[in-house]
Amino acid sequence: MRGLVERAARGEQESWDALVERFAPLVWSVARGYRLGQADASDVSQTVWLRLVEHLRDLREPQALPGWLATTTRHECLRVLRRAGREVPDDDPAGGVAERPSGEPGPEALAVRGERDVLVWQALQTLSDRCHLLLRTLACSPEASYAEVSAALEMPIGSIGPTRSRCLAHLRKALAGVGVTGPD
Repeated sequence: MRGLVERAARGEQESWDALVERFAPLVWSVARGYRLGQADASDVSQTVWLRLVEHLRDLREPQALPGWLATTTRHECLRVLRRAGREVPDDDPAGGVAERPSGEPGPEALAVRGERDVLVWQALQTLSDRCHLLLRTLACSPEASYAEVSAALEMPIGSIGPTRSRCLAHLRKALAGVGVTGPD
């Protein structure tokens, strides 16, 4: 990894291509985990790679690159969500309250879901970085093969399943500690 990062920092195109190919599933999975639309997730991904171009030479420990990418992606997703939150109108142009499309949950359900989601995110933050990243990658990229997850996280394929089980057990314990015991 160190050599690949150093070559990319020197501007070698093949090394950049290898970094993008290796870590694009990670960046994409984190972005999709924030339920961004295709266009916003693509924008986030492009911004993250731009930030890497700007800061790759500052990266002191090349092994920290997956964590740096995940953290940068999270920050960029939050920025996009904050921006989008300011742009979504609450009322229609005629002055009335905008109608909710049928099938969408009402305000009460959204409030309960929001409270639960906050607790889940807090529980995820108590997990080790390895567990947090593995669970997010698996949850946000269900179409990703174990081989892709293995490459993105630099984890042996054979350890993904057992590690996932241990991480889920830790997550269940953390959630039970705050009163979240099952789905909705």
